[in-house]
Amino acid sequence: QVHLVESGGGLVPVGDSLRLSCAASGRTFSGYTMGWFRQAPGKEREFVAALSYSDGRPDYADSVKGRFTISRDTAKNTVYLQMNSLKPEDTAVYCCAASIYWGATYARQYTYWAQGTQVTVSS
Repeated sequence: QVHLVESGGGLVPVGDSLRLSCAASGRTFSGYTMGWFRQAPGKEREFVAALSYSDGRPDYADSVKGRFTISRDTAKNTVYLQMNSLKPEDTAVYCCAASIYWGATYARQYTYWAQGTQVTVSS
């Protein structure tokens, strides 16, 4: 069992930055792919970024490439999502999740989910 707790959401102006954190407890997450997803009002949940276990290869949605960076601190059992140059279309509830599948980018591949944190980018 992995328990995930997020922090770091908020309201920011266009072009600003935010860093989301996701702390894992229960079991070490070194053997899990850690991912971030988001869901805007009236839209389906979409993949944002993931960091695979073992080689730590990152994957990003095209919409965030070059602006968002996913990273992990194994000693702190925490994964981060650094979001730069935020746009109004980045407004959503962001959730981190853990998957046993290497390279997982689909929500159905993830077993453990955090509660979600709201990110609002004002224009």
